[in-house]
Amino acid sequence: MNSYYEESSSEEFAPAQPFNANAVMDWAVILVTALLLSLGLISIYSATYDAGMSEYFTKQAIFGFIGIIVLVGVMLLPEKWLYRLSYLFYLSAILLLIAVIVIGKTVYGSKSWLSLGPITFQPSELGKFATLLAVAKYMSSKGADVRNIRDLSIIFLLFAIPIALIMMEPDFGSASVYATMMLGIFFWAGADLFFLFLITGAPFVAIAGFIGKDWFFGVAGLLTAISLLFKRGILMIILSASVFVFVGFSSNYVYSVLKPHQKSRIQTFLNPDNDPRGKGYHVIQSIMAVGSGGVTGKGFLQGTQTQLRYIPKQWTDFIFCVPTEEFGFVGGLSVIGLLGLLIFQCITIARQAGNVFGSVLSAGVGLLLFYHSMVNIGMAIGLFPVMGIPLPFLSAGGSALVMNMALVGLVLNVYRNRRRIKKTGY
Repeated sequence: MNSYYEESSSEEFAPAQPFNANAVMDWAVILVTALLLSLGLISIYSATYDAGMSEYFTKQAIFGFIGIIVLVGVMLLPEKWLYRLSYLFYLSAILLLIAVIVIGKTVYGSKSWLSLGPITFQPSELGKFATLLAVAKYMSSKGADVRNIRDLSIIFLLFAIPIALIMMEPDFGSASVYATMMLGIFFWAGADLFFLFLITGAPFVAIAGFIGKDWFFGVAGLLTAISLLFKRGILMIILSASVFVFVGFSSNYVYSVLKPHQKSRIQTFLNPDNDPRGKGYHVIQSIMAVGSGGVTGKGFLQGTQTQLRYIPKQWTDFIFCVPTEEFGFVGGLSVIGLLGLLIFQCITIARQAGNVFGSVLSAGVGLLLFYHSMVNIGMAIGLFPVMGIPLPFLSAGGSALVMNMALVGLVLNVYRNRRRIKKTGY
């Protein structure tokens, strides 16, 4: 177990000290977040320019302002309040996820939205924030250890409940975010690597099962061979092979119960050229937009694919095409670089945190941002199936933007408190 998992508990909080902006604010995180928010507004403006859809830009600007207020509020909230209210946040999020299944609004085949008067939001976004808090609180309790089967099972359950509810909507994209966050936190906390290998390898076997039997047996055989490197004995090797075989054969059943639009996304991911004017249209046009920008791009509001609306709803899932087409390789690299710097700062702050609670929070935010960025950009260039996962701070969407700002607020809260909390090894 890492050294910050020693005998201290996050229930030990030092008295609050006077606020000093220069000493307790990570200006790199604040600057990067501001730049990403600005790039997002510029990209959404371009994607909706002169198309009678300026309301998307206006809404994003309003939610950006709300997000700034939320960020500051979360950053300044006493850590002991966050700690003590963690389970209440989690319970509230679970109740909202149940509510969305019962009375939610269906969009693109998924009942994942709740309407409260004029306000429509996704409870799954709030759930990320709440689940991270609940897991961090449990992991910071005295004696908690992810190598202990009891603690591992409880943490798994904290993730499994929202994942199950979200899959009932169904929203497999959001569910995959929770699953990835769970795996990342297990790794960060020092869980058994063989256990993580089994869970991580299973999706690759499932994808191979979708493609065909030859791919399935090849991938399953390769992963089983890799499992030999862990030197866990014959019984564990048999277990790993059994897991991969079970997942592979189950993939066809899972595919059969998916809704048509979900099946089409998988088919498009595996071979977008099969239906270039139908299912594969979005992906093909997105790849063309990204590749056509060259080094410096075509200029602001001059992107052909963007301004001629070749990519439907480009301001959401395919927003990455806008800076890459209009500002070229420089624009795309700037987005990736800023996101990478923000993720790096999250992990750095996690390592500097004075307790387990703060460390898990900051690392969890970094993992979330990494997965969202990797998958969304991968969608835009055809490396991942279209799953409806937004690009942090850039894709249009009030719920996602406000919660991303709240997550950054958590990181800044951890940074603000790192100096006055009793160190446990760092």
